[in-house]
Amino acid sequence: MAMIGAELLQRNAEKVNALNVFPVPDGDTGTNMNLTMSSGVRELRSRASEHIGKTAEALSKGLLMGARGNSGVILSQLFRGFSKSLSALNEATAMELAAALQHGVDLAYKAVVKPVEGTILTVAKEAAKHAVQYARRSTNVEELMEEVHRKANEALARTPDLLPVLKQVGVVDSGGQGLVYIYEGFLRYLKEGEAGEYGDMVFMPSEAAPPEQVTVPTALSQITAHHNAQARLSTDEIHFPYDMEFFINRRLGSHSAVFFDESAFKRSLEKDGDSILVIVEDDIIKVHVHSRKPGDVINLALPYGELTDIHILNMREQHRELLQEDPASVSGADISSAQLLAGQAVNGMPPGQVYERAPYGIIAVALGEGTKELFRSNDVDTVLSGGQTMNPSTEDFLTAIDALSADHIFLLPNNSNIILAAEQAAELSERSVSVIPTRTIPQGLSAMLAFKEEEAPERNAEWMTAAAASVVSGQVTKAVRNTTMDGIDIQEGDYIGIREKTIVASDGQLLAVCQTLLSRMLEDDGDVLTVLAGEDAQPEITAALMEWVEAEYPDLDLDMQHGGQPMYPYLFAVE
Repeated sequence: MAMIGAELLQRNAEKVNALNVFPVPDGDTGTNMNLTMSSGVRELRSRASEHIGKTAEALSKGLLMGARGNSGVILSQLFRGFSKSLSALNEATAMELAAALQHGVDLAYKAVVKPVEGTILTVAKEAAKHAVQYARRSTNVEELMEEVHRKANEALARTPDLLPVLKQVGVVDSGGQGLVYIYEGFLRYLKEGEAGEYGDMVFMPSEAAPPEQVTVPTALSQITAHHNAQARLSTDEIHFPYDMEFFINRRLGSHSAVFFDESAFKRSLEKDGDSILVIVEDDIIKVHVHSRKPGDVINLALPYGELTDIHILNMREQHRELLQEDPASVSGADISSAQLLAGQAVNGMPPGQVYERAPYGIIAVALGEGTKELFRSNDVDTVLSGGQTMNPSTEDFLTAIDALSADHIFLLPNNSNIILAAEQAAELSERSVSVIPTRTIPQGLSAMLAFKEEEAPERNAEWMTAAAASVVSGQVTKAVRNTTMDGIDIQEGDYIGIREKTIVASDGQLLAVCQTLLSRMLEDDGDVLTVLAGEDAQPEITAALMEWVEAEYPDLDLDMQHGGQPMYPYLFAVE
């Protein structure tokens, strides 16, 4: 079912992309859902099982790690809840499948801070609600899935009535349409049996280039490549040597009567530990921590339940053993994230001298070499490639987080469609991570200007978020179809000017659109105008625009930069 659903989504990804409301060339809901679903099916294939709970778990894990964009993250949460509901089952009845669909909806709604109706959430919710009701009358799984697919289609058709912008443009919700394709695949397999023509799929759209590699700071890339990096790490620099992992089973004994305060428990672990991860799954609590006093950790956990699967490793002992091994074998060994967290060696330093962990690490998402360089020059440690056409996945963020040696890490997604993936990575990571919800490149740059190395993480997060919110962002691109939006008639191929999320200008002349857009952005005044010229910016247009700005707004502080971003000739920021 999952494989056929994934293939139907893949075959129709461009149709889903075409449903995106804004007539811009970065409508990538279909691509994001396709990449997310493809990741899930690859994991499914690698962990084949006749046990439906284990199968659903494999699919969920793959989706979670491959989730891209808001639509991909929501899709991963839908199947995460679906998997949790089926986890203990070897096979499932119609009632159990319906309950799993409903549990997926519940989890997905919790994952979104402000759920919007008329989206994929609505389609999933209506289909699941109907499934639970129908399963009370029929035990036939095929009939149940037929009803789920029918109800999802009905809900999809009503999305324009719930979200005015969809009705204005005359389309249904793109994410909801993607989910309907998946459900259609489920139904096809149940009705047709063997995969038939759907058996030879490749789980990556041929037109989608793989994401660019994570830009890793030079010092860290040298660590992973240099043959004797471990020899340059002092064992004594591993401050929290005991790597602990265990489960608390609250079902055993009378421990369930003891209230478990997750926040207070984490704070207690932080007093003498780091790399803390606490996951609460019903009556099972998974705990991971690096500590100086493992006995204190055990005593802290015991009141809440029986401890099972206890693993305690002495990282100092592991390090000493590594130093005694043959240099050739050490050089080829992978360095674990625990070793990276413990302290970082620097190429060229004498043995025993190391970098201590920095107080902060910063990861930003950007597209265009000029824009990337702007972030690097403003103290960003790692720049992930992404934005308008390719959204980094949850796993991309986690890889970048693990590569940084810092006590606290900030993520700047710089695109509204990347925020959820960043937040999901922050939740999954064992590190201390904060997401600054920047929706544009200018917001990200403004947030970095507000960052202060000497301040506490909470204060920095507050200031960076406020700085980003104070920026008025604008962008110019080309329309990819004819439409009418925000009272403006738009022709395919015309330039359009977008102030925040509103289209305010459309014209065949690039300069005219830039002037109209900037006039709207500067209606409430402003002190500084930043211009990022993209790879399609025209030098004569840029020069004419700068002359116009200086003549019309002589008191404005103008900052012109080469961003090099594709598809958007100009990005503007007013502060």
